[in-house]
Formats: sequence, C-alpha cells, structure tokens
Amino acid sequence: MTLAPMGNSALAYGAGESSLQGRFVTHVSIVRVNQIEVTPNHSIGEDEAADNSPDHIRSRREAFARGCPEGKMTWAISWLALNDNRQEYKDARRLLASYHEQYGDEVTFIPGGYFAPMYDTREHIRGTIHKALQLISEMVGNGYRPECLVAGFMDAENQRFLAEEEGIHVCQGQIWSQHGIDNGDGDGGICYPYYPSREHYLIPAQGPADFIDCVCLDGWTCDFLAARRNGFEGGFNSRMGVGPIETVGNLGEGAGRKEMMATTAMHFDQGHALNGFGWVTGIWEVSVGHDRDLIWWLQAVKERWPDTQVLTEGAFGMEWRKHTPNNASLDYRFDAKGTGAPGSEKELEIRWFMNQEFRLGLLNNWTTDSPVMVLDFTRYDLAAHEPEGLQREWSLMNVLNQKGTRPQDKPIRLGQLAPEDQRRIYTRYPELKKLA
Repeated sequence: MTLAPMGNSALAYGAGESSLQGRFVTHVSIVRVNQIEVTPNHSIGEDEAADNSPDHIRSRREAFARGCPEGKMTWAISWLALNDNRQEYKDARRLLASYHEQYGDEVTFIPGGYFAPMYDTREHIRGTIHKALQLISEMVGNGYRPECLVAGFMDAENQRFLAEEEGIHVCQGQIWSQHGIDNGDGDGGICYPYYPSREHYLIPAQGPADFIDCVCLDGWTCDFLAARRNGFEGGFNSRMGVGPIETVGNLGEGAGRKEMMATTAMHFDQGHALNGFGWVTGIWEVSVGHDRDLIWWLQAVKERWPDTQVLTEGAFGMEWRKHTPNNASLDYRFDAKGTGAPGSEKELEIRWFMNQEFRLGLLNNWTTDSPVMVLDFTRYDLAAHEPEGLQREWSLMNVLNQKGTRPQDKPIRLGQLAPEDQRRIYTRYPELKKLA
C-alpha cells in the first residue's frame, strides 16, 4: 500500500500542534583562525587566517544585507579568533561589534570547532565557554550578552550549565543526522527545536526531572533523502541541503542552487502545512566564501515566501521557547519527495514523525505500489548515556536507525516491529495502522 500523495498529506495527518507560526531562516557565519579548533590549545586542519580577514567578513555581511536587507544574522567567533593579537583580528572583532550596534546582529562563541565534546572534557569546555562569553561581552560592550551559543555538538551537562549558570537558553547543540562525516557523529535526535534531557543531548526531556531549559537547535537543514545516508556512502553526500559546500560546491551553480531551494521548500511548503511553522538554518564559515550564493538564496527565499522572517539564532530559539514551555506538545511531521539530486532519488518519499516519545521515519517508492518501510524508529523513553571519555560517536541508536550502520538497521514493515512499539506508534498516529 502506498502513502497518500504529498498534496493530501496535511489532510491525511493534520497539522502539528505548535503555537509558533510562520516561516523562519537563521543564518550563522563563523569567524575563526584554524579550520577546527578542537580545544583552546589544539587545532586540526588548515590555518585559515587569510580567509577570515576583515575584508572577507565585510563581504559576508554585505552579501547578507543584499539578500535580506531587514534580516539579522548570528556571528560565532572561535577561541583563537577571540584572542589573536594580530591587527587583522583586532579589526575583525571591532567589525563584529559594530554589526551588533548597526544591524542588531548577534555575536557569540563557538567552542571546539563544532566538536568540543569529542575532544575535550565537560569541565574544560565549561571553563572555556565562561571565559569566552566574558570576552565577547567586553568586545561588544554596553553590557551585551548573546542569547545563544553556537556549538555544533554540545553535551547535555553543558547545555544545563548554559541555562542555569550563564543565563543562556538557546544552544545550537546538535547536527541532525550527521554520521560518518567530518569529526563527529550524532544521529538520533529531532531536527526542530526541543528541550534536551539531562541523560543525553539528543533525547527530548521526558518530564520535569530531566528537563534542561535550553532550546537545542540543529545546525544545518539537509535534504531528508540525502540525510538518511551514512557519510559519503554510495558516493553521495549525506549533508546535502542548503549548505553551499555540498550543493553549489559539489553540483555546480545551477544544480546546486536548485537543491538549496528544493530543500528549503521541504520545510516552507509541506513542512509549514504540517507543523504550522517552517524553519531553515545553516552555518557558513566566512572562509568558504560563496557570498554570491548567499545573496541569491536569501533573495529567492524572500521572493517565493515573502512572509519569511530572518532572525538571529538566539531570537528564533527564544521565540520558540516563549510559545513552547516543555516537550509535551512536540509533534513535528515532515513529508518529502526526492529532488533528483545525487542521493535524493526522485521516486522516493520519506516521512518523519518526531515527538517527545520517539521519532519514526517511513520510506516508500511513490511511483509504484511498493510497501511502506520503517527506516528509523528511535525511542526516547529508553535509558541512554552520553560517552564518558573522548570519542567521535555521540549518536543515539536503539530500535532501528536510518543510517544502516548496525546489523539490525534494515528497513522493515510497521507490522514487523515489536507489538509494544506498534502500540506506541498507533496510539499517537492511528492512521498508520493501515500501512502495517
């Protein structure tokens, strides 16, 4: 049995229950010295100082302004860039401070070059964050304090620390679906905002006892079909979506920009219909350039969806927090067909159901009468623990995971899940019984 066509999905499943309404874009630009500053004293990768000059920073801000004149963006600055005594970095820091004063941009810290928990202890990370936030307040002046931290990955304990000790209630703290690529793995969570559990940063808090009052945000909006892949498996890029490296950089301008818009549409068309709001986000390092693509994408988004609000990361997270006091009402639903780009098969359709109890991914060929298969079923009520030592694997995988990296991760029919798991799914989504 095939699923209903995309055009009928909102009628079939109903809209999600979020009281937040609208379409939102958040854009983060990174200013750094080294490609991956995993700790204050240890870096991996290339020295990128020349590509983070004040001229490159101005180019990025001018591109953002041309793309969306009324928008506000978030700047995340690394530890080395905060402390480098070369004149160009002194000028860069003054420039970022001026952008807060002139445009209302947010300036915040990025610890660990996206991978702080993979390379440093929680205690050391906490100390670095505290010092860096003080430096940023001094840099911007007038009592400034950012509303968010940009972190790539951030453990639960330090998200609790942000909320309770630093008074920051938004953290870009996970990279949804990332596995087998770059320097850290973290699949298993929810791609839209949630409050993390004290047990594991990818688990939405199950109640008051494990609740962390810090809105955890994804870092990159990816094509849902490509994101089901592991790393570069099959010769495809699992991170393909709105980022310029994976799209324009790999596919060329025409195909790349088409993929950026198609991924955006997954959230601003059908996703908006299902959830009541749509959110698209990305982190673009200043050093990678692609400023022309940023102009084009922002202009295209505003032209196609003129109601889109372009906010800082912190402002978006705080707006969601204002409407959503806990995870009880989470009911995110997504329905996407492949775009035809490499790794996003045009004949496939993927549907996601994400709530406080679990996430469920369904995959089928919409052009045939092939059965609907369970691609992913991750329960959030099961006990889980983050790594104690330093390692790259920070994923949450239990019943069935979309990446297919374990022997049990083979797509199955809904009716092949354990009776208890079927009960959980059908209690929330009784309409799915017909697909078993």
